[in-house]
Amino acid sequence: MTSARDHDYYEILGVAKGASTEEIKKAYRKLALKYHPDRNAGDRAAEEKFKEVSKAYEVLSDPEKRAAYDRYGPAAFEAQAGATAAGFHDPFEIFREVFGGSGLFGEGLFGSLFEEAFGSGGGKRSRQERGADLRCDLEIDFEEAVLGCEKQIAFPKLEVCSACEGTGVAPGSARKACPTCRGQGQVRVTRGFLTVAQTCPRCHGTGAVVERPCTACRGEGRMKQTAEMTIKIPAGIDDGYRLRLAGCGERGAFGGPAGDLYVVVHVRKHEIFERQGNDLYCEMPISFVQAALGGEVTVPCLVGKATLKIPPGTQSGQIFRLRGRGVADVHGRGIGDLLVRVVIEVPTHLNAEQRAKLEAFAASCAPGTHPQHQGFLERAKRFFGGE
Repeated sequence: MTSARDHDYYEILGVAKGASTEEIKKAYRKLALKYHPDRNAGDRAAEEKFKEVSKAYEVLSDPEKRAAYDRYGPAAFEAQAGATAAGFHDPFEIFREVFGGSGLFGEGLFGSLFEEAFGSGGGKRSRQERGADLRCDLEIDFEEAVLGCEKQIAFPKLEVCSACEGTGVAPGSARKACPTCRGQGQVRVTRGFLTVAQTCPRCHGTGAVVERPCTACRGEGRMKQTAEMTIKIPAGIDDGYRLRLAGCGERGAFGGPAGDLYVVVHVRKHEIFERQGNDLYCEMPISFVQAALGGEVTVPCLVGKATLKIPPGTQSGQIFRLRGRGVADVHGRGIGDLLVRVVIEVPTHLNAEQRAKLEAFAASCAPGTHPQHQGFLERAKRFFGGE
């Protein structure tokens, strides 16, 4: 085949003399794929054509070289013609330039594949890995959640191996270059007409292997242990609250950073109080006499006691609010209230004297003594048509 120096570089790429850089690159992509040696094994003519195309692109893709070529023709590069036996620089360098990254196939699909295939990407990587996050469930009392406390917890996790101090190497041994990849961390695999660099399966890309792994941890540098620690439960947390303890999870492999520990809090039910947000609720039984005549009752609180005034004529189910007797917000946004719902307890097991007095009381009551009952009877009467 005739040398590229005896042909028009624009004609070789099949573009006009005024073609843009993008048009030149596009033409080269098409021809380079067509004539690439890996795709035409044993075809000498295709190999020579690939060299011609590569030389033409090398010149026309460079603004300075293109200007010199347009002015003096191929003679402008006679001094460089002997750089290699074929009269041009490494064509694979030009091929990588066009097909890597944002080239023909785009970033992330085949761009990186071409980089690895032709030697511009890859390299060894660290084998260190971040440790796993862990979850620990903790059950506490209602008062502990409201008021805060400290708790001792124990949980299994991977920790640094004490025998090898996390190196994974047995005492007296050492790491050496991986014989499979020769310390490069990569091996090359041929796929069709492409040669692709892949992570070495033996050293996992680190480029090194252990002569004798630590027998205690089997070369991982970590061992399963039971961890114990004291944690502080903030006042005001609610059931299902999750505490994050950074760096308290499993230790990372081969000296990698530790993960996090998440403690999920479960709150036991209380025999008196219920919680809704930062408010507490409770039911307080009062006697018929207290509800009718009024008075004062003592209400239990999580901390101490409180006095609640019952006004005369209090109805069953009525709610009274004691401000500031609830739960302190876990984020410091004030304190909730205690809401007391009174329930009137009807007396049972009356003796003859009590029954006689209640009957006399009932007989003396005018319709206005029980307004709610009287109102209900009137509404029912209207409902049934005045019967």
